[in-house]
Formats: sequence, C-alpha cells, structure tokens
Amino acid sequence: MIRVLLGHRGTLLRGALATVFATEDDLEVVAVLGHLDDILPASVRERPDVMVLDAHLPGAGGIDAVARRSSAGGVLVLSDRDLPAAASLRLVRQAPRVGLIGTDTSPGELVGAIRKIARGQTVLDSGLMLAAIRVKDNPLTDRECEVLKLVTTGATAQEVARKLCLSAGTVRNYLSRILAKTHARSRIEAIRKAEQAGWI
Repeated sequence: MIRVLLGHRGTLLRGALATVFATEDDLEVVAVLGHLDDILPASVRERPDVMVLDAHLPGAGGIDAVARRSSAGGVLVLSDRDLPAAASLRLVRQAPRVGLIGTDTSPGELVGAIRKIARGQTVLDSGLMLAAIRVKDNPLTDRECEVLKLVTTGATAQEVARKLCLSAGTVRNYLSRILAKTHARSRIEAIRKAEQAGWI
C-alpha cells in the first residue's frame, strides 16, 4: 500500500484528487491539506510514501524547499506551465526522489506517476524540464529567495525575521545582498527582477 499525502490549494480539486486516489487498491490517502506550512508537520506525523503537492500551494518557503526538507520517500509536484523556470530547475535537480508533472496530465497518468515515484523511478514533465534547462543561473541563495518571497507579501524586516527565526539585522543584511545581486535600487525593483527571471 502506498501512503499518499495530498497538498493542493483548490478545495474542489483537492477533494476530486483525493477521491481518485481512494479508488485505487494500492493507494491510501493519509492527509489532505491546503497550505504549504502544514505539509512538513503532517509528513512527520503521517509518514507518507509519496507526497503529491500543488506547485503553487500558498505558504512560506517555496515548494522546492519543502520537497527538499521532507522526510517522505518521494514527492510528486503538480505544476501548470507558469511555474518559474528557476523553481522547476531546483525541483528537477532533486530527481528521482522528486518528480515534476504537468496539471494537464490525465488521472490515470497521475496515478501511474505516483507509483513510479514510490518505486524510486524518475518522473519529469518534458515541457517543464526544458524550461528548467534554459533558465539563467539564480544569483540568490535559497535563504535570500525565502526572504524575498516573504517581502513580496508586504512583510517588514521584523516580520520576516520572526517568520524565519532570524534577527532583524540579519534580514536587513540579506536584503542588502539581494539588492546588490539583482542590481536593484529598491525592494520592489528586486522583486520585479527576480520574478521576471524566474528566481522566485
């Protein structure tokens, strides 16, 4: 039996996918979640074999960071074609433990991909992989990307510091390095440049 943890932002799709998985004799849905912040605690508690995660789950840290830190045997990320190429590249680099599949796949193909991930086989969507290969190198570290993503929500340096368990001074240092690396004059410009380049 393959224990599956499902994380998806859409209530309707979450329910539909959980129903599809439940009809399979060899799949057991152990958790259904709608927020990125809930994924890691649930994976520790439920010990899934495979986590099936929406690439655009709301929450801090980013889907690639959650996939990297997860204790699950494998992670299958569902993405549409607008996933930033840099995020695709970070996911592709984690193969075969992490798989990447398009949201335009059929239910049967999705179930088959879950089984492949559970067996340790590689699952990579060719279109998403091609976009990832063409991405420019991201000058920002994972932590700098985390900080910048939180800044996009309007969070202050103090709020970012609390969220990431850092000091406000450390966050300000990260922001200074981000501005230098992106050649931006302001946080807004840094966000715009990073988003356009697919770094966050």
